[in-house]
Amino acid sequence: MDCCSTSSALLSLDQALDKLLSQATTVCQTEQISLTQAAGRITAQAATSPINVPPFANSAMDGYAVRLSDVSESAILPVAGKAFAGQPFHGEWQQGSCIRIMTGAPVPAGTDAVIMQEQAEVIGDGVRFSIQPKAGQNIRLAGEDIRQGAEVLPAGCKLGAAELPLLASLGVAQVNVYRRLKVALFSTGDELQTIGQPLQDGQIYDTNRFAVRLMLEKLDCEVIDLGIIRDDEQAIREVFSQADNQADVVISSGGVSVGEADYTKQILDELGEISFWKLAIKPGKPFAFGKLNHALFCGLPGNPVSAALTFYQLVQPLLIKLSGYSQWQKPRQITVKTTTPLKKTSGRMDFQRGILTANAQGELTVKTTGHQGSHIFSSFSQANCFIVLERERGAVAAGEWVTVEPFNHLLENN
Repeated sequence: MDCCSTSSALLSLDQALDKLLSQATTVCQTEQISLTQAAGRITAQAATSPINVPPFANSAMDGYAVRLSDVSESAILPVAGKAFAGQPFHGEWQQGSCIRIMTGAPVPAGTDAVIMQEQAEVIGDGVRFSIQPKAGQNIRLAGEDIRQGAEVLPAGCKLGAAELPLLASLGVAQVNVYRRLKVALFSTGDELQTIGQPLQDGQIYDTNRFAVRLMLEKLDCEVIDLGIIRDDEQAIREVFSQADNQADVVISSGGVSVGEADYTKQILDELGEISFWKLAIKPGKPFAFGKLNHALFCGLPGNPVSAALTFYQLVQPLLIKLSGYSQWQKPRQITVKTTTPLKKTSGRMDFQRGILTANAQGELTVKTTGHQGSHIFSSFSQANCFIVLERERGAVAAGEWVTVEPFNHLLENN
């Protein structure tokens, strides 16, 4: 076990993340589902186009389809017919004439160019043009946008409002995706009470499991909620065994810090190889990770802010890699000035909750949400970012530059 007590032996966030991701392998099972069910799912193979886009050569303008040999500065060409989107011209096109054509209409066979209507003058039953067109002018060629057989989406792509309409426009009705991750979730502790039930003496509501479940649902995981497990050796053994047999990942809240019941660690050792880490981050120092008989295991701290932070910074990228999503990137960070002083002591990287706004000059600035205790979950409801203070940095004065990490969709409050 990695039970280190000195500051120098604490695992950095990057070290912990490397250890997690090194054991993450994308789920193998896939399924074929309809586009209407595919929002948020991850493509298991590249999607290719079954057709050319556009499927036929068509007009890019409202105007007239012409043969170059028929157009001259003085020629007045009779109109041989009309072509509309969805209503192609099928008549006989005689030499020395033109065809009225609308945007998106298939260009008649023999068309060299389309002259826009603004460059045409209607004279009686004919049309005279003010330009000499070039070959291919204002014609969209078949397959110009997408060639039949071309890759339109890579494997590992999350399907959303941009990707699904693209597939629909190609006539693709079904897509091959990775199955959803199955994540078993429970909290441990006699002091916990289910939300909605009256609190008994010494009890608190089980905020952690509720918050983690919401984030798991945003990550499109299939959640197996096993509830609150009391501090009983047999009950804890049974829930770990049940979770291990049902899920890809097991997440518990509580029971991983110094002073917790020894049998929790004993049971985890029986069921797999688990390391209890001390992380060089604040909040969120205690964290457990490893492999049970079948599933990966993540043990979150019991304090609400610590649980949410470690899930966000460590469990989120782990689940994303397991899900097969290949385009995820580390959270974006920017450097701004703080308008409020920030309390900090050196030794651990500090993720303080902040409010990022633009000042009157349009410059981004950040301020603290206030008290940063690991039990103050209301700080998340006020914040829209983390203020990331370096491990060896001390207190920060107003006006200093700090690193800010805007929340992604898991924690954003708008």
